[in-house]
Amino acid sequence: MTDRSSDKRAARDAEFSAYLQARQASVLRTAYLLSGDRHTAEDLTQTAFAKLYLSWDRVRDHGSMDGYLRRILVNENNSLWRRGWKKREHTAEDLPEPPPQIDQYDDGRSAALWDLVQSLPKKARAVLVLRYYEELSEAETAETLGVSVGTVKSQTSRALATLRERTPAHLNPADRSFEREEDR
Repeated sequence: MTDRSSDKRAARDAEFSAYLQARQASVLRTAYLLSGDRHTAEDLTQTAFAKLYLSWDRVRDHGSMDGYLRRILVNENNSLWRRGWKKREHTAEDLPEPPPQIDQYDDGRSAALWDLVQSLPKKARAVLVLRYYEELSEAETAETLGVSVGTVKSQTSRALATLRERTPAHLNPADRSFEREEDR
């Protein structure tokens, strides 16, 4: 019986390890977009996978594992900013690590856009990350955040309106008036 249970545990661990390897980079990116901080994102990712591992055998539909993991990630992110000790932390102006490496040529618009997204409130940022980065439907986003579809729609609308107001002309692809002025 011991061999049987250890074989079962080894199979479960192998299955979880394969899932972790396949999803870790994507979950880390989502955690970074939710938190806006690399170290917090790493902590969120580690915590989310640890909680997933503890409940791995209880998840009936392994096809919905991504949604379950996203839900853990969002809940952990929300728990972090609610904690009192978080309010007492002070961030440094200069980070000790080098800037993130960009895979493709980027003229600075992508980083500037994500800086604008990071300026949004946490809930609005979470809705935009899940809807446009993770490409979830309104219903999937609502389920992940534990809110109604109407709340997702209204928060998405407000967040996009706020981004439109805050976006400088040089980042707005619809407004190319600054290019015409430079050509003169």
